Amino acid sequence: MSTITLHGDPVQTVDSLPETGSDAPRFTLVKADLSEISLKDFAGRRLVLNIFPSVDTATCATSVRKFNEQAAQLDNTAVLCVSADLPFALGRFCGAEGITDVAVASVFRAPGFGQDYGVVMSTGPLRGLLSRAVVVIDGNGKVIYTEQVKELTHEPDYAAVMAALK
Repeated sequence: MSTITLHGDPVQTVDSLPETGSDAPRFTLVKADLSEISLKDFAGRRLVLNIFPSVDTATCATSVRKFNEQAAQLDNTAVLCVSADLPFALGRFCGAEGITDVAVASVFRAPGFGQDYGVVMSTGPLRGLLSRAVVVIDGNGKVIYTEQVKELTHEPDYAAVMAALK
């Protein structure tokens, strides 16, 4: 379990992020077009999982925009933005924003994702949604970087993510 905050108030997650050096938990999520996307689709490439509560919040939307600009420009690297939003909302946001360099996926058919990655909030007003976190996975499926953002309203450390990818 991890303790984060929402506007300074403590919130618990169900577990901790996967350990650096461990195998990334497998997943199958739902893309904006309702097709499925899984960890195996990224075999041989580095993957940035940008995990957040909802694209309908300013901080979450900003993280999608910034990862679209930064990490998606790196060679042999993909960015998958993951939330509990319905696939239609994720697709609508990306279409309206002109976001084309990251993929988006919903956990609405895959509640195990949040459990496996330790990011489901188990207390607080947003319990049941995913916390804000970043997990970077190498081309062999090993976790090489994690960040559980301590304050839910803050953005991830983009510079640290980019450094982990270099």
